[in-house]
Amino acid sequence: MKVYFIGAGPGDPELITLRGRRLIEEAEIVMYAGSLVNPKLLDWALPEAEIYDTSSMDLDAICAVFKKGADHNGSIARLHTGDPSLYGAIGEQICFCRAEQIPWELVPGVSSFSASAAALGRELTLPGISQTVILSRRQGRTPVPEAQRLRALARSQSTLVLFLSASMVKEAMEEIAPFYGTDTPAAAVYRASWPDQRIIEGTISTLAGLMQKAGIDRQAIILVGDVLNPGTFEASKLYDANFSHGFRSSRENAGGGA
Repeated sequence: MKVYFIGAGPGDPELITLRGRRLIEEAEIVMYAGSLVNPKLLDWALPEAEIYDTSSMDLDAICAVFKKGADHNGSIARLHTGDPSLYGAIGEQICFCRAEQIPWELVPGVSSFSASAAALGRELTLPGISQTVILSRRQGRTPVPEAQRLRALARSQSTLVLFLSASMVKEAMEEIAPFYGTDTPAAAVYRASWPDQRIIEGTISTLAGLMQKAGIDRQAIILVGDVLNPGTFEASKLYDANFSHGFRSSRENAGGGA
């Protein structure tokens, strides 16, 4: 039996990949984090498939299911919210599969940070404003290496996207304010792409209060940077008529200009 670690997307069932859906439809066992993954994805499972909600299971219990299915044909669809390579807690599961010589494969998915940018209608990499996106989190019960603390990351003034930090947004904004400035745009997207999605927009100085007033302290992606409210910005060279690249000559070159 092969274990597929599948990115289930941010919430909207239509945001899973075609391959992810096919693997659910074929699996003998489907495992999903019921606290985060949309249960509508289970509608595609086989009627006879074994279904496990892993939200109440520890690592040993999850790996026991892998072990139980190891000697059988078929597959296990192990669903993780968003893209499993980002804060998916898959590393230890993969190590178990390797140690037990259980075949496995990682199937990418749409991350909640991508869905959040889409909900805001923003490009996170605008020329002249930001060409770098930092995906990180504030230190909580899970430690963050000293060189990757928010104060260090904020020095670049890149577009900043924070996972797992909604309950600590006040502290996070206080840490980055000296580098971005208190008036820099900041936003939170709660349960991006779900029917109850909510968007909070403000600045570094106001976001924490707005989120508290809205009662949002979990399941929200926090985004910071001038790309959220850019005003004027440089147009991309990609579609500039006077810019040549491998698939198009510039208007000047096409017309024989110097």
